[in-house]
Amino acid sequence: MDNAGSHNETMYTAKVSRRGVLATGVVAGLATVLRASAHPFNTITRTNQAAVTASAVVTTDDPAIRPFKVNVPAKDLVELRLRLRATRFPGKELVADASQGVQLATIQALTRYWATEHHWRNTETMLNALPQFTTEIDGLAVHFIHVKSRHENALPLIITHGWPGSIIEMLGIISPLTDPTAHGGTAEDAFDVVIPSIPGFGFSDQPTELGWGPGRVAKAWGVLMTRLGYSRYVAQGGDVGASVTDAMGRLTPAGLIGIHLNFLAAFPPSVAAVVFAGAPIPDGLSDQEKAAYAAAAAVYRRGYIVENIEHPQTIGYSQADSPSGLAAWMLDHDADSYAKISRAFLGGQPSGGLTPTSVIDNIALYWLTNTGVSSARAYWESGQAQRAAAGQQPPPMALPAAYTVFPGELILPPRSWLEQVYPNLFYFNDVDRGGHFAAWEEPQLFAEEMRAAFRSLR
Repeated sequence: MDNAGSHNETMYTAKVSRRGVLATGVVAGLATVLRASAHPFNTITRTNQAAVTASAVVTTDDPAIRPFKVNVPAKDLVELRLRLRATRFPGKELVADASQGVQLATIQALTRYWATEHHWRNTETMLNALPQFTTEIDGLAVHFIHVKSRHENALPLIITHGWPGSIIEMLGIISPLTDPTAHGGTAEDAFDVVIPSIPGFGFSDQPTELGWGPGRVAKAWGVLMTRLGYSRYVAQGGDVGASVTDAMGRLTPAGLIGIHLNFLAAFPPSVAAVVFAGAPIPDGLSDQEKAAYAAAAAVYRRGYIVENIEHPQTIGYSQADSPSGLAAWMLDHDADSYAKISRAFLGGQPSGGLTPTSVIDNIALYWLTNTGVSSARAYWESGQAQRAAAGQQPPPMALPAAYTVFPGELILPPRSWLEQVYPNLFYFNDVDRGGHFAAWEEPQLFAEEMRAAFRSLR
């Protein structure tokens, strides 16, 4: 039920001018915000579930679905190149590895490539070859890609990106999912694919009011899928997208029959006590479990996650003013993806889809839409909501849930953790390659996991 063809086309114009500043105040530190929480980025609790679900019924939105094309003004691209060429770099790190952060050689190589070899118009052509749309949900224009399979009985799948990713990281999986017979699958494996941009990211509107945490995004996705005419569908997410997808599973919007995650958005209470409240690691654990505890604790001490939760506005100024600074902040996400991206810019073999061009496509999307700070506020929103819900448990996850562990991910949860959080865990698999940006890095493997995970729900 896609009525997009009857509406005028929306052209996107990027603005380099500064967006309005939303006063957010100072929040408590990470440990205070998340202490004793089994669901560090879940904003759905038993007490607010009904209110969040009820708020999904929006009566003032325009339900029209409008075609969308990207067309960044030439002056913005000229200014971008001038800024890149005028970059003032800091002194070189004093160590031989990345222990002090993004290395000078890497960011210099990236900046040179961006200024001299990257062509945003090619990115626009790639995006505009796909069916893109916008629709108003809860007062915001939501941008999304919607590709239907030519095969009958394709299963609708909504996929949510994270930070510092975007729709760019998902482009490589569209063809394997919608046209499986061309990628080693069968017609029965086909999906219709919906890839929205989270509000505050990419071409979706930036929120101008508080409250756009994972729960609100989750209910917006339910509205979107209903508006597209889907009465039966599945959802997938990693990173921030995992929190959104987890929230969808707990809100159970009409038509959602199962979820798949590739990042841990919820922890068993015993794990949360160690990670966020400083409890000792239990005795008698396997080596895998010990490593998972250590990795989970380390994730929530990382600089980007602490700063984005506490003061996203502060880091937003440099992200809005320096494209090289924005790139460095985005690269310093996790050791595995940084090593792969750094190698690609320094003349090494790219890891799958993490090519220099694709990496800069993603960074440039943040720059040209000026969404560095608005995307980081997703973490602040989650922290605020979790602080307000401290001590409350989210509603149980009754829907079927699936999980794939990619070996380069920040946390490699044992199956026992997943079974505690998702009692109806119907699919679990450890694969042999891929990291945090699994769909981006290993699109064929990722698509195969979607086929295997959701096969029993068709």
